[in-house]
Amino acid sequence: MTPDRFRYLTEAYGASPERWPAGERDAALALLADGDDQAHAALDLARALDGMLDAHTVAGPAPALARRIIASAPIRPARASWRSPCLWFSGVGFVGVGAAGVAAGALLVSLLAPVPSEHVHGGFEQSLSDTAFGGASLDGNDQ
Repeated sequence: MTPDRFRYLTEAYGASPERWPAGERDAALALLADGDDQAHAALDLARALDGMLDAHTVAGPAPALARRIIASAPIRPARASWRSPCLWFSGVGFVGVGAAGVAAGALLVSLLAPVPSEHVHGGFEQSLSDTAFGGASLDGNDQ
């Protein structure tokens, strides 16, 4: 454990050894026990900062503010129905995204699939090996 690493531990985790990482706690305490001046100075700074943070308090809201918030709340909650535009549009969005995905996938497959010219016999005939999904030919010829 170096004094710089000890200073990092105190800056990151505070002055309390219980908050330090367990794997480095023993080495940090040993550095303190050896009487390292830089480690003690870093620990003192961390204690001062911990004291300031512990002493800081935040005042609660004024009772008048709480009464105004409660008074402005709706009397009964609004019910969502299938006629509600928010509920309706969320379903349309899912359908639209799905349709766009199907269209993009179909376009990609049609662009990547080669059109065979030598295997056409009296019409369009295409085997799986002639598409982008096909593997190497079985006869070993590289066409």
